[in-house]
Amino acid sequence: MAENEGMLQVSSCLLGGIGVSPGIAIGRAFLLDRAKLKPRGRKISSDQVVTEVERFMEAVDGARLELESIKEKTLKKGSVEVVGQHNYIFDVHLMMLKDKMLIDDTITLIKEKKINAEWALNINSAKIIDFFKQMQDAYLRERQSDVEHVSELILRHLSKGEYDSIEKISRGVIVVAHDLSPADTLQLDPNRVKAFVTDLGGRTSHTAIVARSIEIPAVVGSERATEKINGGDRLIVDGIEGKVIVNPSREQLLTYQEKRAQYDKFQAQLILNRDLPAETTDGFRVALAGNIETPEETESIIAHGAANIGLYRTEFLFLNRNNLPSEEEHFLTYKKVAESLPPENTTTIRTFDLGADKIAESEQFHEDTINPALGLRGIRLCLNHQEIFITQIRGILRASHYGKLKIMLPMISGLIELRQAQTIIAEAKAALDREGVPYDHKIPVGVMIEVPSAAIISDKIAREVDFFSIGTNDLIQYTLALDRSNEHVSYLYEPLHPAILRLLHQIITNAQEAEIPVSICGEMAGEPLYTLILLGLGLDKLSMNAISIPHIKQIIRQSSFAEAREMLAESLQMETSADVEKFVAEEMTRRFPETFLMKI
Repeated sequence: MAENEGMLQVSSCLLGGIGVSPGIAIGRAFLLDRAKLKPRGRKISSDQVVTEVERFMEAVDGARLELESIKEKTLKKGSVEVVGQHNYIFDVHLMMLKDKMLIDDTITLIKEKKINAEWALNINSAKIIDFFKQMQDAYLRERQSDVEHVSELILRHLSKGEYDSIEKISRGVIVVAHDLSPADTLQLDPNRVKAFVTDLGGRTSHTAIVARSIEIPAVVGSERATEKINGGDRLIVDGIEGKVIVNPSREQLLTYQEKRAQYDKFQAQLILNRDLPAETTDGFRVALAGNIETPEETESIIAHGAANIGLYRTEFLFLNRNNLPSEEEHFLTYKKVAESLPPENTTTIRTFDLGADKIAESEQFHEDTINPALGLRGIRLCLNHQEIFITQIRGILRASHYGKLKIMLPMISGLIELRQAQTIIAEAKAALDREGVPYDHKIPVGVMIEVPSAAIISDKIAREVDFFSIGTNDLIQYTLALDRSNEHVSYLYEPLHPAILRLLHQIITNAQEAEIPVSICGEMAGEPLYTLILLGLGLDKLSMNAISIPHIKQIIRQSSFAEAREMLAESLQMETSADVEKFVAEEMTRRFPETFLMKI
């Protein structure tokens, strides 16, 4: 049926959400039953404990077999490239099915509290999810969804209930679900599914990452999609803006058909520029790099036109386990990253940035604190427990023999911390020399500038390091004294606040005077609205998620450095963030209508 055909006078409504995979889709709704199970709790007798533990382990085995089957079927359907790129997601979920925190602790609850498996799993997964929710890093905070998906899968096997199969989906529909796991998403055939909408989800969830990789428009976190949408309703899904229009008017259909055509044309142009340098019309060149969390993500980064990996988060090596990663684990992981890039490209490895409460379940790392973001985390924890830091540094150094690596230290607040960390790195190098282990003796060591104190003395720090990378997420949060995950103050998170612009200008000027390269690896780097302001600051590198790279490159290639400098100079003279936001938005819309007028 044509998109304009058969329009019924059905009440229309607009749903908001998070656009996690860009694109415009128009089609009929297919409701997929993925409603969250509500496990019933019951007490069991002592002689039922063994049977209940066996029932739980059978459900875990069933969940594992289902994941392995889905992975195999998806590969056979011709999605080898996509599944190969996202094997790590299946592997993460399969590893969770062996995880001691999830499995063993659930069994302990069954035995000690004498409760049924569903209840025990619900209590235990809620505890794990809560500890992910408290993380400062948005990407890591989203990992709570992986725990939810794995727990849900086990619960479904415990209940032995049937639920809608993705294989039932007919051609050309828009899937509407309470939630979709990454495994669900990988099964979506772009030839049969135009887009999907979910009640739950976040921008950096694995489901969102998969949606972007298979290029299906997606809006998540809509909260009420399954409540407001009926099967067969006509939908417009705007994955750019995070909008879902239910039963749109004829005028809305025509508007979005035109917007879709503009977007498709724009995307085709971006692909043509993939292998071209990010260079302005007057010859100023910026390196564009990618942010990753696992070695498998490098394929996507390269495919989107990145030159390097500007931020490799290493925190996942420390999570969901009862012991600390060994030197060999560190080495093999970083070696895989180093070998996955062309020899001339570099990978910047951030040493782990977690609080004491987020690594291995051990009393020696326990820390009671009201505000863990300001407690024993990052480099502070490394210096407090040097054995952890040395193990990771040795792994990085050994891997540097197999490709160009850099070491980046997070949460540095002053010179004493920096010098202590450098001493430990020097000691690790000396030990490897004595052992005859090869490594890059000139491996660059730099710092993340994300604490205001480090920003203010960045002229001093710049003299003692090889590079700066500005972590705008924390720098903005700490400078403006707000928690951006707190809904009551998140509106104050203003990247273009005059104080932030002045601080960025000061840091970059100090780095340039010390003749060291400086980059940004926070979320500002991947937001097209801020590209000319950052360009005007004279940064050497911008590091971002893969999908943002082509858009940022397009803006840079259509601009001059002189124009960007003028725009920055004018912004620095303004008194309020509202003034800067208005000025920048108007300028960017005027210069790049194909990007910013896409918003309706």
